[in-house]
Amino acid sequence: MTEEQFTAISVPLLCTGLILYMVFIIYKLAKESKAGKKGFLILLFVLGFGMFGFIFKTILTEFLQ
Repeated sequence: MTEEQFTAISVPLLCTGLILYMVFIIYKLAKESKAGKKGFLILLFVLGFGMFGFIFKTILTEFLQ
């Protein structure tokens, strides 16, 4: 396996794992603060805005190629 193949496989996999872990952290934060369903959605949107931008950029890049 070349470095390019390893990178092509590992980066999306590890980024996905990191994003899922960050969603878990946001969920735990909302649960501990007793934010409720609406508060959780607001926290997810505000704190996850960077993640959503990264995901959107990846999808847009793949779509335009």
